Amino acid sequence: MNSPNRNLAIVKAVRDQSQPAAKVAKRFGISRQRVYKILADFDAGGPEAIAPKSRAPHTHPQAIPERLRKHIIEMRKELTRAGFDAGPDTIAFHLQRQGLRVPSTSTIRRIITNAGLVGPQPQKKPRSSYIRFEAAMPNECWQADITHLFLADGTRVEVLDFLDDHSRYLLSITAQHAFTGTAVAETLQHLIDTYGPPASTLTDNGLVFTARLAGRKGGRNAFEKTLNHHRIQQKNGRPGHPQTQGKIERFHQTLKRWIKARPPAETITQLQQQLNEFAKYYNTQRPHRALGRRTPEQAYTTGTKAQPADNPQDEWRIRHDIVATNGKVTIRYAGRLYHLGIGRAYGGQHILMVVTDNHITTSLKETGEIITEHYIDTSRNYQKPYWRKGQPPLT
Repeated sequence: MNSPNRNLAIVKAVRDQSQPAAKVAKRFGISRQRVYKILADFDAGGPEAIAPKSRAPHTHPQAIPERLRKHIIEMRKELTRAGFDAGPDTIAFHLQRQGLRVPSTSTIRRIITNAGLVGPQPQKKPRSSYIRFEAAMPNECWQADITHLFLADGTRVEVLDFLDDHSRYLLSITAQHAFTGTAVAETLQHLIDTYGPPASTLTDNGLVFTARLAGRKGGRNAFEKTLNHHRIQQKNGRPGHPQTQGKIERFHQTLKRWIKARPPAETITQLQQQLNEFAKYYNTQRPHRALGRRTPEQAYTTGTKAQPADNPQDEWRIRHDIVATNGKVTIRYAGRLYHLGIGRAYGGQHILMVVTDNHITTSLKETGEIITEHYIDTSRNYQKPYWRKGQPPLT
């Protein structure tokens, strides 16, 4: 029979094995007087008198009350059922809002793990595989992307969202059957009117975001025109590297988990109502560990916001064309085709157009003689010349 009782081993060594007290004291690393004290206690009270006493306190002031433990478990279940983030940081955030004691996140994690509420976690990519980018201020960089959701009948719907990189604040989330470049640009302009222009944007290379990286003729699209008008720097992720937009990719995971926990929307109008509800939750009720447990709204609305640098990026390009018999030519500007009036007298002639942002100077290719000048008015399809040959020269 083995016994972990060190004091009893000392008694046995002296009494049963007749070892000298001095030798036993040296072997066990105690004084000879301590050996004699153990022997005296044994003689007076037997084995119980020399049993080692627990060093643990009789009370545990830091122990989690059972009522709080059950509350944490139930909160985890409720948040998960609702499709909300239910990690230790979020639970701690809600406990604080409820005025309850807030254990450490490691304690909360242990409670929900012991309750069997943490399943196997999928293997994640190493952090080194992600491009680490962190804007230092609100409005320093807006990320934008389009993802897809489905209606109850299986109809595929596009969802456009804009996210502030620094605060994770969801600036906008909108559902449509399909987004055109013009619709994306209009959304951007509305956000600029509401929040002020960001210093930069970060998107993928989709045609609604950029035409210059797709080898597409016709200059900048509507999104790029809006950026240029406000002097906003445009940044695009590398093709095939969605990690560049890691924040908005992870945001989409949160969105889809939340949507999946609800009955599927029958119409786009119903889906938009769900997205509006999600935006309010995401911005005001979901704390972020990287933000010091602040919500995106708290992080976005505090502190100074970045502004665009004074970096004009006017568009310069040339275009060779032939004037149609009706005296018109077409040109793509901001993602749309416009008809420029040149004049029937020039029908069939080869021309050269020099484009400087929204200003177009047209000359005859043969002689170099300037025949018209236009300023594109995006509210009109047909563009009358601002000046044509025969009028007084522009000053």
